[in-house]
Amino acid sequence: TSLAARLLAGCTTGAVAVACAQPTDVVKVRLQASRALSGSAQSAPGGAVNCIPTATALCPGTLPNIARNVIINCGELVTYDLLKEVLLRAQLMTDSVPCHFVAAFGAGFCATVVASPVDVVKTRYMNASPGQYRNALSCLLALLVQDGPAGLYKGFVPSFLRLGSWNVVMFVSYEQLQRAVALAWPAGD
Repeated sequence: TSLAARLLAGCTTGAVAVACAQPTDVVKVRLQASRALSGSAQSAPGGAVNCIPTATALCPGTLPNIARNVIINCGELVTYDLLKEVLLRAQLMTDSVPCHFVAAFGAGFCATVVASPVDVVKTRYMNASPGQYRNALSCLLALLVQDGPAGLYKGFVPSFLRLGSWNVVMFVSYEQLQRAVALAWPAGD
């Protein structure tokens, strides 16, 4: 598969996923923000139920969230395929669990590097009070003025731990399931 087709697949799946899941992401972010503001592990009375009516309207942060998910999908899927191909072509590893682990770990790291700036802006924009930012670009500019370029990588380690472990579990499981299916249904059946 060409690189362009891989990128298009990553972009498409990332955008469709956000279109379906954006209201739940807004609820999650708002609950996290309310807990942070209250200084308590308990959420506001009613919890997620109180957030649903406003989250189901046109959601703030949809475009930054689509950008984030598209970048993560491309970072994960394309990088995994490319790393795996390089490892196999250079005969550094065989097509086995260690190869899948290394490619998945690398994909998680690359996805975190490219997605962290968008993730930070998306979260800030979604947590902003109404009118605080005109759009995601004004949020980005305010963040750069306030925190400098390093501000784009706030929370990098937790993000990498989440994405890196997710990629390892996902891709290693995917490869093993793919093998099991291929063994269960030989090509001639």
